[in-house]
Amino acid sequence: MDFNIARYNMVEQQIRPWDVLDFDLLDVLSDIPRERFVLPQQQEVAYTDQSLALANGGKMLEPKVVARMIQALKLNLTDTVVEIGTGSGYATAILAKIAGKVITVDIDAEQQQRAQSVLSDLDYTNISYKTCDGLADKLPGAPFSAIYVGGSLPKLPATLLDQLAEDGRIVAIIGEAPVMRAILFERQNNQFKETILFDTVAPALHSIEAPAPNRFKF
Repeated sequence: MDFNIARYNMVEQQIRPWDVLDFDLLDVLSDIPRERFVLPQQQEVAYTDQSLALANGGKMLEPKVVARMIQALKLNLTDTVVEIGTGSGYATAILAKIAGKVITVDIDAEQQQRAQSVLSDLDYTNISYKTCDGLADKLPGAPFSAIYVGGSLPKLPATLLDQLAEDGRIVAIIGEAPVMRAILFERQNNQFKETILFDTVAPALHSIEAPAPNRFKF
């Protein structure tokens, strides 16, 4: 299989038509080898428009969903972005290419180690790794300019909002199936503005704080 052609087709046929038009982001997506972040038996479908299972039972978001959410954050090299849910490390790689620093958090140390191994092998040097529940635990270094949540949540925890700097942005998928929405939260004058980006259905983020939608608490 020619992964370069598959990657090109992913960008041109899935991502660009989905209103992802940031040239820098498209260049990054055209460069990152997504086949390195999936399980060996999934490599032939690494660039398809679907969620793919992780070794720990979680799932990767579809490439177009990841791209659209990251585009909404409007990152630049002055930003420190926190990623809640390292997962496969694919979104981590994208964030690390367009932000100055990435702090990626995952509750599953073993899964995070898998992702870190791939990212280190690809020579990413601006990523810090932390194993904890990113929905419950406040991280050192707050406030942050941007937070990317790599899975769906019934509600956005106040813990995350509290760690956002003035003019900071959070992007997350909020709701319960079959009604979920990707939402951009922006902090302005200590108020939070919400912008709905698109409707979707996405795998739930693994978290002690959110074991099931109807038991989620701030």
